[in-house]
Amino acid sequence: MDVLIRRMVHVLAIAGTLYHLYLVVHPYTPLSSLHVSVLDLTQVQRATHVCLIALLGYWVCIYRLKARSLWGALPLLVMTGLLTYEFMRLDLPFFMKILGFAVWALTMVSVTIPQVSRPANLICGLLSLLPFLYLVATYEKLIYRAIMPEPWDLCMAFAEVLLVLGVIFRLSGPIMPTLVMIFILYNTYGHNIPGTFANPGFSVDMLLGKMYCETEAGIFGSITGVSLKYLIYFTTLGAVVTHMGFGKILANIALLLVGRSPASPGRASSVMAVLMGMFSGSGAADTQFVATLTRPLYDQVRYNRLVAAGVVATVGSIAYITPPVMGSISFIMVELLSIPYSKIIIMATGPMVLYLLGIMLYNELYVRREGLPHLEVASSTNWAYFWRYAYIFVPILFIIALIYRGFAISLTVSVAIGLFLLFAYADKTVRPPVAKIWEALEEGTVSLLHIASAVIAANMIMSMMVLSGLASKFSIVMLKISGSSMLLATLFTGVFSLILGMGVPPIATYVLTSALTAPTIQKLAVMSGTPEGPALLATHMFLFYFAVLAEVTPPVALSAYAAGAVMGTDPIKTGVFAARVALPKYFIGLTFILSFSGTALLILPITETLSGWAAIQAIALRFLASIGAVVFLNVGVVGYLFRRLSSVERWITGVCGLLLFYPHLGFNAVSGAFALIVGAKAWLSRPKEAAAHVPA
Repeated sequence: MDVLIRRMVHVLAIAGTLYHLYLVVHPYTPLSSLHVSVLDLTQVQRATHVCLIALLGYWVCIYRLKARSLWGALPLLVMTGLLTYEFMRLDLPFFMKILGFAVWALTMVSVTIPQVSRPANLICGLLSLLPFLYLVATYEKLIYRAIMPEPWDLCMAFAEVLLVLGVIFRLSGPIMPTLVMIFILYNTYGHNIPGTFANPGFSVDMLLGKMYCETEAGIFGSITGVSLKYLIYFTTLGAVVTHMGFGKILANIALLLVGRSPASPGRASSVMAVLMGMFSGSGAADTQFVATLTRPLYDQVRYNRLVAAGVVATVGSIAYITPPVMGSISFIMVELLSIPYSKIIIMATGPMVLYLLGIMLYNELYVRREGLPHLEVASSTNWAYFWRYAYIFVPILFIIALIYRGFAISLTVSVAIGLFLLFAYADKTVRPPVAKIWEALEEGTVSLLHIASAVIAANMIMSMMVLSGLASKFSIVMLKISGSSMLLATLFTGVFSLILGMGVPPIATYVLTSALTAPTIQKLAVMSGTPEGPALLATHMFLFYFAVLAEVTPPVALSAYAAGAVMGTDPIKTGVFAARVALPKYFIGLTFILSFSGTALLILPITETLSGWAAIQAIALRFLASIGAVVFLNVGVVGYLFRRLSSVERWITGVCGLLLFYPHLGFNAVSGAFALIVGAKAWLSRPKEAAAHVPA
């Protein structure tokens, strides 16, 4: 049975990837004149995408994942049980109520019973076809019945909601679907909540109608559209790069660039993460790739294993903010803010460079403090190797150029995929077996399952928040808590993002915080003197950045778990060390939200508001202060600058580094002067052997 299911998944995943690639060229083919709904109607395309994710998600879980724990799933079972109870109270035929109960048992209860989970997953995958086929058959009528759905509409809507929650449960665990259910039940029983957070309460039939029948809401809204319009193409691009063998070439190029210094393993990790981040946009995947290739290098120079795992976990997360592919959050920002993706690329570049600088400085200071030995074996590649394979950067340059020319991202990335395939088979030294193409096409969809399921859940959460007006109520409470202080509000939001990110993926963290806290943060930013446009951009970049940081913040940090698995370290301890590595990363996000001058790190808010020398000066001063902050805070954390520093010197440089982050020229000038005095003292009193020999 497993072999048959694997083959079916293989065929369906390839078909799914080809379907999405075909959508790019469909408007230019003869089929466009036939007006086929799954090819021409946005809402039906999204429904097709959701059906594919559910079907493949259930079937992949037959042979990939184990049954979930009953006790861990108990809150979700209770909440979905309440929803099932409310569904059975509706005025529906008795057999529909029995069907609803059966769907609940199959999607939720069965996964906690190992003996029945496999056949239940098979059935659930087949059941996911029914709401999709019903929607395709009745689409034109269904959208007019969203407020007053008919019995079969409700039955299919209930099945779709549980089937989607069930596949998220299997792929990502109970936390994400439990969060969705909290918002659904909040809308159902909100009239029983006292105080500010009360809402009128909505009937279950209305909620089901909105989530299934209404366009741009519920399951098939614009956030789900992000997975359809963008993510599938980038996951396919990453799969093609890997399966065509270009990942190894990128790793060799990275090793070529870093030399034989004791710092080379950390340098190689950083370069590899950036290069792979251009294609993957996945922190955990990047971390695993980098850790696998660099672990022997860390062992060779006797790097502390936990520190090495922390460095790898930290560099892995940089994939989320490395242009041109920056993960799912950046594309949701495109939809929410209605701005070109090219603007997000510009705004992400500054924080990414500072993040990378922090990692590399930590690495350089650490190896000098510990006096680690040089690598015994240099890279087998040379610069001829680099020029021989430099063509692999052509598709990424192509993506950037076409994005700035205003072409659709789906078209741009699809052409880049074609270029990689062309290059792979044109180069005899790379040319893989043809079967690798099918593996890449399969992986393009299969690797999307976890991300896409989280995107769909985020769309459901957003819809429920909009319906209940929770965002405005949360803003009122947040203003009271912060006392209208910009600093307190941003600190509260940053901590809230990190805590929320312990249980949900970065995309869900961003969607929740953008809905709940963005209005307040933006309002306070305007009150503090930031123009409205820059305030909006800075607010969402701040939320984007802190959602990413949750990937490397203990106790739950996916990148830390991925690094720990490869490096052989405890994932919790790895997360602690990952948090210490490049500690400045936690303050970069605060810099560009606290004041208008701080937004200079994002470049775009300044250039759209100021012009000429004023814009250049603002950007240059902010980057200069931020670079100093990254340097001196790392010096304080590591305790080394030309020599080992005393505790007092470490505290002075660390505090000065923090003050340099604060966007205020007076603080920056004074703290920079004190930090430079400590640096000069360390330089003058450095050991002679350190002055004579500095690692290459």
